[in-house]
Amino acid sequence: MNIRTDAITELILKAAHEAREETANIPAAERIPRVNWPVECTVGPGLEGAIASETRVGFVNGARGELSYCGYDIFDLCAYSSFEEVSYLLLYGKLPTVKQLDTYKAKLIKDRPLPHTLRLLMGFPVEEMHPMAALRLGTNLMRHRLTWHDSDAGRPSPDQAIGADEDSIPMETAPKGEQKAIYEFKSTKKTRPPNAPQGTEDAAGLRACIHLIAGLPTIAAAIERIRDHHLPIEPDPELGHAANFLYMMTGTRPTTEEERIMDIALILHADHGMNASTFASMVVASTLSDVYFSIGAGIAALSGPLHGGANEEVLKMLESIGGPENVETWFEKTMRKKKKIMGMGHRVYKTYDPRARILAPLAAHLAKNHPAAAPLFRTATQLETLVVATLGKEKQIFPNVDFYSGIVYKCLGIPPHMFTPVFAVSRVSGWTARVLEYLKKNRIFRPRAIYVGDFGKEYTPIEGRAKKVKQTTT
Repeated sequence: MNIRTDAITELILKAAHEAREETANIPAAERIPRVNWPVECTVGPGLEGAIASETRVGFVNGARGELSYCGYDIFDLCAYSSFEEVSYLLLYGKLPTVKQLDTYKAKLIKDRPLPHTLRLLMGFPVEEMHPMAALRLGTNLMRHRLTWHDSDAGRPSPDQAIGADEDSIPMETAPKGEQKAIYEFKSTKKTRPPNAPQGTEDAAGLRACIHLIAGLPTIAAAIERIRDHHLPIEPDPELGHAANFLYMMTGTRPTTEEERIMDIALILHADHGMNASTFASMVVASTLSDVYFSIGAGIAALSGPLHGGANEEVLKMLESIGGPENVETWFEKTMRKKKKIMGMGHRVYKTYDPRARILAPLAAHLAKNHPAAAPLFRTATQLETLVVATLGKEKQIFPNVDFYSGIVYKCLGIPPHMFTPVFAVSRVSGWTARVLEYLKKNRIFRPRAIYVGDFGKEYTPIEGRAKKVKQTTT
């Protein structure tokens, strides 16, 4: 490996050592037994705390600041692995052999070029659209080229359904926790109809997942090029996944060091529990829709400001502070006004986010040779020191993944409006892995809502409503 990337590996291993030392006194997570459905749990608004499924894909230990994919620690994966290997791990549940990884990489190389999809995408006003809206559109256009599901031949016959709608189960009936849906198609595996259009596939299995993992970087990069009034760049079969993404987006082949850091950033964002976008993808998939629509739902959820875009806001915040010499005054003013400090605190982690532990030294490493980013990094570290000293021990508020990732992306030449699409380019591997896993024992998602409205209201014909309103207001 290149000497410069060896130095990056050392930074990660050092961060791992520090993290493990700091949390050594916190008990490790115990192995949880398989769920015996139905399960009792405390559920808050927004389904907080609800247990919807079992998974082997990823695990977050918020108390110890740990993140693992299929049992492998995120520090080890970032230090020694690649995004291609990690996405294989998530999809297949195991690390590949050399032959398996070579075969998988060949599939990614084959699926990266999307000339027909990009031609369709360029027919839309991409330069006027939010990048996430354009990415969601591009995903649907990818689907259009692949699936026979929308053809007449691909529609399921109604007489193959045992029941059309699970709402036929009264909502007042207590859930019994059946392992499979009561109302479902007799076979969830759809065979290719003999009269399906040539060159199309089912868009529902592993083939579609790999197509999405390979294709989303091509679409995201093309969106940035089009917004910048340039033509999209074809992927280079000689470049790896991370290097291709940077090359197609910026027009410049990245250095070995830049490629390595982009690769690490993609690994860090690949999966993170049952978050909103992952859940959205799984809900759509549970209806036996296809993977493209499911991932489109994930992109839609990620486009919301409560889920994606925080690192963009962190960068704006750091720029607005104006330099490390202004941090203390800015922090005191922000605390008095009880305003949120972007990139600080996490709903799950009660200590440092392990992804932030890795991104911070990478940001420091890049900022040394990036004049525009250096003052932002110094401002960030000064702010981190104040926040942790003031709120760390008492309120368990520490840097999260977004606090330093924007600085890293800035140094790699990625504009802020593309930060969230970068997230999607990585997270598509986790979305697809969890969708495939859930569909093996699929049950359509159907939570309940508690009705708190009135009963027995008397219907008033429209002619008499104005008179009735007038009487009640006088």
